[in-house]
Amino acid sequence: MKNIDIRKVQNDKALRQFVQFYYDLYRDCPYAVPFLYPDELSTLRSDKNPAFDHCEADYFLAYCEGRIVGRVAAIINHTANKRWNRKQVRFGWFDFVDDHEVSSALIKTVEKWGRDRGMTEICGPLGFTDMDREGMLIEGFDRLSTMYINYNYSYYPEHVQHFGGFQKDNDYLEYRVRVPEKTPEKFARLAEMVEKRYNLKVHKFTRDELLNQGKGHEVFDILNKTYDSLYGFSHLDERQVDKLVEDYIKKADLNLVTAILDGNHNDRMIGFGISFPSFSKALRKTHDGRIFPFGWWHLIKILKYHMTDTVDLLLIGVLPEYRSKGANSLIFNDLIQRFRDYGFKWAEAMPQMESNTAVRGQWQYLESEQHRRHRCFCKPL
Repeated sequence: MKNIDIRKVQNDKALRQFVQFYYDLYRDCPYAVPFLYPDELSTLRSDKNPAFDHCEADYFLAYCEGRIVGRVAAIINHTANKRWNRKQVRFGWFDFVDDHEVSSALIKTVEKWGRDRGMTEICGPLGFTDMDREGMLIEGFDRLSTMYINYNYSYYPEHVQHFGGFQKDNDYLEYRVRVPEKTPEKFARLAEMVEKRYNLKVHKFTRDELLNQGKGHEVFDILNKTYDSLYGFSHLDERQVDKLVEDYIKKADLNLVTAILDGNHNDRMIGFGISFPSFSKALRKTHDGRIFPFGWWHLIKILKYHMTDTVDLLLIGVLPEYRSKGANSLIFNDLIQRFRDYGFKWAEAMPQMESNTAVRGQWQYLESEQHRRHRCFCKPL
């Protein structure tokens, strides 16, 4: 039996080691995408991440013979627990070498940490909020990942089975969609009908509207209402929205952001779609997700010059009362044309819950493949 030493992260040096472990573990994997190093640090620091206003967390590193062999985050989201009436500790940032003693020691550490704080169940992989990466990859290990989802080796889910007691709590599916040479007739016809019948219309934002006139915040107000009933969701507060506007809206190519307005209600925003050109291949050319000294150039080529054949469908939200009216068709009708103009051949649809058949059903009108699956596991403590 090995001597596995679990140490709590207690200073900046250890936190950097915690982040670095992922890059070291996956450096030679052709499918993993390095996350941006400064973003990872910012997310994990309580003085940088506004989610800590309603979350608590600790991080742990596993050592064997003086070498780091695993890591895990233990998180309690008090807002989500109150919303869903659960006493749940989350495990996230869960990575380890292929050694059952290592993974078991890490998960037992989170279990004890949660029990000590009155929690009655453990679930994950989950982040602080739904804006973080969720789920463990269980299908699609031979597909290039994205910067918005977890990638893990195929031995991870086998380790979870070995722990005993963990059950499937939720699955997320991801689709790879071919950008059509012309907009499918169904989308075009439906979009035209919806515009006329309900007086809905497409709107392309200006930077001033998003950053200075409050429309960026309005986007995430809609997200709060749209995602309210989804698995484990907790509403984003003002400080969290400020950070999301800074991290995403401020940097977005506005041709790839579409809003839907209701002309019958003073052009009220009722839906949105946000997409970004894929950074996956560019990030693989950086040194462990570092922007400097040369990583910035690979990212600029994507962000400014769209030198990729793939676009990521990052966030799409339509207010519940407008979904049955076909408002989604207006978003897709607009974005498909933009994707063609930029020369994108493929779109990566970000994780959708397995139970969300309405959203998943929209891909039947396009050439698409469900090519990855992530799972959240749960067990009582």
